[in-house]
Amino acid sequence: MALQDELTKIKNDTLTQISAAANLDALNQIRVQTLGKKGALTGVLRGMKDLTPEQRPVVGSFANTVRDALTAAIDQRHTELAADALQARLAKETLDVTLPGRPVHEGTMHVLDQVMEDVEQLFMGMGYQVVDGPEVETDHYNFEMLNVPKNHPARDMQDTFYITPEVLMRSQTSPVQARTLEKHDFSKGPLKMISPGRVYRRDTDDATHSHQFHQIEGLVIDKHITMADLKGTLEVLAKHVFGANHKIRLRPSYFPFTEPSVEIDVSWGSKAGSDDVTSKDNGWVEVLGAGMVHPNVLKSAGVDADVYGGFAFGLGPDRFAMLKYGIEDIRNFYLNDQRFLTQFKQEG
Repeated sequence: MALQDELTKIKNDTLTQISAAANLDALNQIRVQTLGKKGALTGVLRGMKDLTPEQRPVVGSFANTVRDALTAAIDQRHTELAADALQARLAKETLDVTLPGRPVHEGTMHVLDQVMEDVEQLFMGMGYQVVDGPEVETDHYNFEMLNVPKNHPARDMQDTFYITPEVLMRSQTSPVQARTLEKHDFSKGPLKMISPGRVYRRDTDDATHSHQFHQIEGLVIDKHITMADLKGTLEVLAKHVFGANHKIRLRPSYFPFTEPSVEIDVSWGSKAGSDDVTSKDNGWVEVLGAGMVHPNVLKSAGVDADVYGGFAFGLGPDRFAMLKYGIEDIRNFYLNDQRFLTQFKQEG
């Protein structure tokens, strides 16, 4: 049959072309020219309409055999050419493994994060839980639950950023304590917690003040908690952060949420620990505030102030870091100057 002869010729010619294909583009062109919709094989098969009913199955079967043979040959040649192309690429892109490696400069934890994590690890080791809370807070938790009602003069010390008359950026992390105290089940044990985080106050930025800074506040509530427990805890904190040779002292102060309240000083400088209050350099530096939790704070959270009591304290990681590392300007913490930040590679 004439059609079978044409199919045989197409097969032989195409197999020769496939073997001679130098690259994948040439092979793909052969495939399209032979097996495509407008290819040579398709063109021959259009002549089957002129065949008798008896001839069509014979020619059709032969055409399928030719198509299968060519497809298999193309696939095999494609595999060969792809492997050759890969080898050529690998040879071209060979790496010189004898070259020295490029150094990778590792980052370091921010100095404030180092100080905060160090304090957190200390208190976790003493059985405290670390509790986080919202930075956008309500007036109720930020002030009223802490014995600072509306129009109380103590609010002037914590003038902050109000979003609405009842919603504000928290001026302290104490609201986290109030929220936790409100939910704590004392039948399961005492409450021992610290609440680290960012706080906000309307302040003029300078070397020692910032409108945004950090706090870590602590709270312990149980039966039979005394001022001695507070002093012992803060002694451990001061010696851990600043060194075993530092002492602390407590001075009377005022905070609306604690009574009695104290300021904590740590011994410092050439006259560290001196009791000479007449000296301008008596060797003491104020580091934090603390006190025994005011009964009104306990009552606001639904805790029986006749049964339970405790202490609270608040420290500024920014101030701790400035003292510990001799940093003179708080703004250095927030300017992202690598010359400053890379000095604190040693954690803690």
